[in-house]
Amino acid sequence: MAIDPRAGILDIRPYKPGSSEAPGIAEPIKLSSNENALGCSDKAAEAMKATAPRLHLYPDGGATKLREAIAKAEGLEAENIVCGTGSDELLQLLGRAYLNPGDKVVQSQYGFLVYRLVAMQCGAEFVSAPERDYRSDVDAILEAAGDDTKIVFLANPNNPTGTYIPADEVRRLRDGLPTSTLLVLDAAYAEFVHNPDYEAGIELARERDDVVVTRTFSKIHGLAALRLGWAYAQKPIIDVLHRVRGPFNVNMAAIEAGTAAIQDRDFMQRSVAHNDEWVAYLRQQIGGLGLEVTPSVCNFVLIHFPDTPGKTAADADAYLTSKGLIIRGVEPYGLPNALRATVGTESQNRQLVEALADFMRA
Repeated sequence: MAIDPRAGILDIRPYKPGSSEAPGIAEPIKLSSNENALGCSDKAAEAMKATAPRLHLYPDGGATKLREAIAKAEGLEAENIVCGTGSDELLQLLGRAYLNPGDKVVQSQYGFLVYRLVAMQCGAEFVSAPERDYRSDVDAILEAAGDDTKIVFLANPNNPTGTYIPADEVRRLRDGLPTSTLLVLDAAYAEFVHNPDYEAGIELARERDDVVVTRTFSKIHGLAALRLGWAYAQKPIIDVLHRVRGPFNVNMAAIEAGTAAIQDRDFMQRSVAHNDEWVAYLRQQIGGLGLEVTPSVCNFVLIHFPDTPGKTAADADAYLTSKGLIIRGVEPYGLPNALRATVGTESQNRQLVEALADFMRA
């Protein structure tokens, strides 16, 4: 007789990452996971390779070298940083540390799927606040949160919409929540945004003890395979996260590669410049095909398709896959008529537009 897990665990639908296979095609173009089109920094790759002779050793449990490198690069305090196995782990650690069964968690309508998983793993109640024009709505979040929410998760910018809310709106959100509510700002795509009204949330976390900001090395730094992220908050929150994380949660290769990556500002600048050029291209070209594209500040675009038989998102997904182009269906987010496409290389972006044009003409 099988041993039953805790109530609610079997209700969880496991997170499904972006596909990487197209049947019958040996080397498809993967544009489904928002990976960096330029790869990763050569310096980061070299640093990772250099760890090979030391793989028999445990890594530094506190990732001290990496935290100090992040602090220096970002103008922060190393003691206010904790590193994790991707920002996903840090989000889960926050749930483990602060959520009790029955607590309430709130996110925006099209927020990142991991927030729901965190809540369900902890037996918490999960509420989504309606968005306006695919953008987080502070008033709706405040109304949904009320006075009894334990955690509000806000992806800013948001995946899969690619939209953001300005810093003054984030502050208005924090000011409107009770101090007993923890505001988690997931800024995985922050480096791609250079609009003057945007902030990742670091300054807010510096000022308040009820804010934590999570960041990742998977996007701008191109280290998705190493699973590396970090969080910034005031010391009481950081102390709690250190108490619930594993003793060696960040591996040696990730520490060394991350340290090199955060110092390679030239690679970061090239990645941002590439993204600026090609996200604009995709929006213009795909919009010119008669498809709505949500304005994005990230390294992907959200493409909306009509309900017309033969022209739906599912039809487009099947057609593109048959041509070896893999993008992401977002039905699990409540967006059945949309697909999310990552910014690729110049060649990949042009192939995607050409294939979509053929699909719309067919």
